[in-house]
Amino acid sequence: PYFLSVDEEGGRVERLDKFYLKMPSMHDIGEINDDELAYKVGTVLGSKLKTFGLNMNFAPVLDINSNPLNQVIGDRSFGSDPDIVAKLGNRLAKGISYQGIVAVGKHFPGHGDTQIDSHYDLPVINKDLIELETLELKPFIYNINNGMSAIMVGHLLLPQISNEPSSLSYEIINGILREKLKFNGVVLSDDMTMGAITDNYDIKDAVLKFLIAGGDIALICHDNSQIGDIVNYVKLAVENGTITEAEIDDKLYRILSL
Repeated sequence: PYFLSVDEEGGRVERLDKFYLKMPSMHDIGEINDDELAYKVGTVLGSKLKTFGLNMNFAPVLDINSNPLNQVIGDRSFGSDPDIVAKLGNRLAKGISYQGIVAVGKHFPGHGDTQIDSHYDLPVINKDLIELETLELKPFIYNINNGMSAIMVGHLLLPQISNEPSSLSYEIINGILREKLKFNGVVLSDDMTMGAITDNYDIKDAVLKFLIAGGDIALICHDNSQIGDIVNYVKLAVENGTITEAEIDDKLYRILSL
């Protein structure tokens, strides 16, 4: 089957709120800090998707709300404590998965310490790998080690690690997520039609960079008239050896396994 996906996080990011009562924000869940509650909220989110025939949810948010000026994440996060974010995110994911829905942790490697909304521009996080390991990466590491099968990579520039945004970066997707953290599941990009990408890249080049960097599924959430051109661009890249057919096959096998 196709993946039929949506952002149904709870709180202010709910796509099915015309049909259901709104859920509490993850900040509120984090304040209560109860494992069983997080699990139950996950089962409710999953059941809502299942009712509509959807099978993938872009949740939980595993970003740490470490910057009080961050408006794009804010109360979408379980809080500022990485251990609470890790634990409650995993329980929420388990609840979503219990309903037969794929839970997708986001936004790797962590969108919490930003002041810019990547929907409109490219946020810069001036941290090295050691700094990330002490904070941003902790929830992702915990969830990878506890069964998470899909992760979304955000559009974030980390100049101490890569010259490319994280969603296009071989150093971040393959180097950190795949090799260092041993994640063998499906890697999705955040929406490639967000300003962080479209204001700085041709979307065809961006999708190809994401695939070469180790990503599996590139999201094109607006202007689907470009999808045919993007597919043809990737086919041409296979033909000229920019990316190999074996690499495409590896992505396909990960997707089919999920």
